Amino acid sequence: MLTSVATTRSIVSNRTDGARGFVPSARHTSFLGLTGIPLHFERGAEIVAEEDPAEHIYQVVSGTARTCKLLCNGRRQIGAFLMAGDYFGMEARDTHCFAVEAITDLHVVMVSRSAAFAAAGRDTAVARSLWDITARSLDACQQHALLLGRKTAVEKIGSFLSEMAERQGSDDEIDLPMSRQDIADYLGLTIETVSRTMTQLESAGTIALPTSRHVVIKRPHELERLSLC
Repeated sequence: MLTSVATTRSIVSNRTDGARGFVPSARHTSFLGLTGIPLHFERGAEIVAEEDPAEHIYQVVSGTARTCKLLCNGRRQIGAFLMAGDYFGMEARDTHCFAVEAITDLHVVMVSRSAAFAAAGRDTAVARSLWDITARSLDACQQHALLLGRKTAVEKIGSFLSEMAERQGSDDEIDLPMSRQDIADYLGLTIETVSRTMTQLESAGTIALPTSRHVVIKRPHELERLSLC
């Protein structure tokens, strides 16, 4: 599935088996008030795999990643798209439930989870930051469950485009780093339904599609209405 794989397990264990997909930086940076290690992953690289030990917390500095899980029937479910400022690795158990893959070239900062938890016991500011990360992750999961469970295809696409616009801080244009298949696997739709619904919204004058990855929002209030359905 991936052409370039380098997990953080290989990074922290200093493996030198030729795995590509990252360029460790010599610089360290501040993350949750702790010393973090900046890492670079190439497009298509796997940052963590399902069932990898959950030993680190990560913050996305730039680029886009996806959390995904292969189901027993071979289908893929994408749980979230991670963009600049987002966190991952705050697992409820000792291993990762979802894999994390780089959609674009990706820069992250990584800290030890045990060090972060120890710091939280000493510093209430770190504890509040970890609580905020966890609460935001729970909220995103609840919103995604609602999206998957009770919305029509056009409402799902409208909600997704509204979410991307909000996350990119734009009212009129969106760049989509993810593919149509990624969007389909995130929304629980087929790729044909995603493409057909995008065309439907374009024909209705709600959006324009100069390219498959660039969306011009012509009627933002209509997208907002769909997202609230």
